[in-house]
Amino acid sequence: MTPPKQSVAVRALVAAACLAAAGGAEARPAGAQPADPRDARIEALVRQVEALTARVDTLQAKAEAEAPPAPPPAPIQTLAPPPLPSAGVTITAGKPQIQSGDGRFAANLHGAMQFDAADYSQRTPGPITSDFRRGAAAGDTAHARDLSSGANFRRARIGIDGKAFGDFEYNLLFEFGGAGEEDAGHIQEMWVQYSGYKPFHLKVGAFPPSIGLEDQASTNGALFLERPASADMARSLAGGDFREAVQLWAAGERWYASGAITGRVVGVVNSQATGVSQPFDSSLGLIGRAAFVPIRTDDALVHLGAHGSYVARPADTGGPDTVGTAVRYGITLQERPELRVDGTRLISTGAVDARHARTLGFEAAGQYQSFFLQAEYERFDIDRRNVAAGISDPDFKGYYVEGSWIATGERRRYNPGTFAFDAPLVDHPFSLSEGTWGALELAGRYSVANLNYHQGLAGASAPVDGVRGGEQRIFAAGLNWYPNTFVRLLLDYQDVRVRRLSPSAATFSTPAGAQVGQHYHAISLRSQFAF
Repeated sequence: MTPPKQSVAVRALVAAACLAAAGGAEARPAGAQPADPRDARIEALVRQVEALTARVDTLQAKAEAEAPPAPPPAPIQTLAPPPLPSAGVTITAGKPQIQSGDGRFAANLHGAMQFDAADYSQRTPGPITSDFRRGAAAGDTAHARDLSSGANFRRARIGIDGKAFGDFEYNLLFEFGGAGEEDAGHIQEMWVQYSGYKPFHLKVGAFPPSIGLEDQASTNGALFLERPASADMARSLAGGDFREAVQLWAAGERWYASGAITGRVVGVVNSQATGVSQPFDSSLGLIGRAAFVPIRTDDALVHLGAHGSYVARPADTGGPDTVGTAVRYGITLQERPELRVDGTRLISTGAVDARHARTLGFEAAGQYQSFFLQAEYERFDIDRRNVAAGISDPDFKGYYVEGSWIATGERRRYNPGTFAFDAPLVDHPFSLSEGTWGALELAGRYSVANLNYHQGLAGASAPVDGVRGGEQRIFAAGLNWYPNTFVRLLLDYQDVRVRRLSPSAATFSTPAGAQVGQHYHAISLRSQFAF
């Protein structure tokens, strides 16, 4: 402990006196000299100073004993770093997740079950010689008049996604569901993505490249059981499910842009999605999309965009030994009537021998509080491979408008990674004990897909360049209940009108130009569990 200033001064005085006395003694020469009377005086002063010093030390010790202890010096404050994610197994956003302590590695389990049931209301079938309702292919001539009511697992998926080393993301997803009947299982998605150079992302593998609003919206949160026919055909021309592709995309707060190079469809040999054999040469396609959000407030959002695809090389499905009227580089546009409990396609262009094909689409959507509206327009063009005099290249079109109102006040979510809409988050999950019922959504849709080109007149053969693919118009209404974010029930009603002239009297067992379309109603229910 540092001594007080008084003690220091007294001790300095004592030292000075001692030095003075010593100095006086050294100044006297040795020998008998009379005693200096000042020596006694100095010794007396020294004794007084020592007495005063002792008294001061006593008073100082007493003061220190009575005084409270001095507080320790305040520590230097620093900003602590944010806590690192805890390692281990957790449930994040409803998904079981395994994560490293530094957050650079993660693996999330995810899955989906969609069990559909439907009842088709049609006229009682008549004799095949007079009841000309048909499907899209020759194999449907005995069954298309009577669509099969029943149930099936539309989707049954299990997979894992996550990230590695911070900048790499991945997804492995397997599908066991199907259209009309379940599948034995195949790859749905399998890709890796590098995201270390923001805002750019590079994705490689099997996945659906971005081509439109409905394409990028999750099927777990779609308004209806199936996508609109025009959007589904546009995504399938050069993209769609199971597609091998490389995609570069980037997104900001209000903009999105992507471009992809695509190849064949994974597992095309046994895939119910395509129904064609493994091609000799795979297809080569290009896909692009751009979108932006001009308005975004707490209550409103407006989305605008455009997209397109180009088939630079159609798949070679016939090989070099193709002869006669067989189509070697066939491109087929076809679609089911937005419900797949029965897998019959009612409209189809048939295989068009093509050199190239392309689509061009426009997308728009708006949201105001709990109200939502979305629309897309698609145009399809096919460049024929062998063009003779009087034969032109066909083009087709389609569009849809759909919307919803969430009666319980929630809003559909806008995904900043895909620039598409998803299911709402449920504010008050279903609970009998708390008296809450989840979210309730009313939905409507009108869609048109026209695959006719120079179809000619009823009762006559089609022109030489005509394509009698048919026109499909569907009005749908739906009631969607979300008890929580995992469970969803969809109840849909469809009014379906298909008008199509017989493209082949021999194949369809009908008179030339006979009306093979139909008008029917359907009610369907989906039970979904997804995480």
